[in-house]
Amino acid sequence: MNELLTRRHVVAGLGVLGLGLLAGCDMGSGLSYKYAKDLSNEILGRKFKLRDVDGNEMMLGSFRGMMPMIFFGFTQCPAVCPTALARAAQAKKMMGPDGDRLQVVFITLDPERDKPAMLDAYVKAFDPTFIALSGTLEETAATAKEFKVFYEKIPTGDSYTLSHTATSFVFDSRGVLRMGLSPSLSAKQCTEDLLTVMSVC
Repeated sequence: MNELLTRRHVVAGLGVLGLGLLAGCDMGSGLSYKYAKDLSNEILGRKFKLRDVDGNEMMLGSFRGMMPMIFFGFTQCPAVCPTALARAAQAKKMMGPDGDRLQVVFITLDPERDKPAMLDAYVKAFDPTFIALSGTLEETAATAKEFKVFYEKIPTGDSYTLSHTATSFVFDSRGVLRMGLSPSLSAKQCTEDLLTVMSVC
C-alpha cells in the first residue's frame, strides 16, 4: 500500500485558523495535532553542539530551512531505534515532495562504541539523507539533559545496552520545537502531524 499524504489534505482539515496561518510562520503554539504531543511551549535543544560523521560542528541552526526530526539512540539498539528510523523513512516517503524538507537527525547516546563510520552506515541504511551526530561523553550527557532525554547503561554479561527515551523531537523550519512523536505512533499518524507543522512553517 502506497499512501501519499499531501499538504493539501492536512490544510483542508485545519479550518479557518490553520488557513490564516499559511500567510506566515506562526511562532506560537496554535497548532492542533491528532497524535503527537505538543511541545511548542518547551524550550529544548537550542544550544547543543555536536559533530557529524565528517567532524563538522552541528547545532540546531545548521538545519534552518529544513524540518529537523531528532532522535536519540545507539547503533546496537535491538528494537526501538531501528523501528523509529524505519518509521521516519516511511513517513518521509509518504510526505511526497514535502518530505525533502524533513531532516532526520540521529544523536548517539553511545559515543564509546558508535564511531563515525559505523554511525554513517547505520543511519544511511534507512535513508541516504539521514545524518548522525556524536560528541564526547560529556557533550552527549549535556545534550541529552538539554532535551530532557533519560538514558542509562544496563549491564548485559561482559557488555552493556542502554535504556533511553524514545521520543522523536520535531522542530519547524525556523528552529522552533513543535512536537514529540511517541514510539507507539504509526508512520501514517506521524506523517499527518508532520504535514500539519509544515503547512504553517
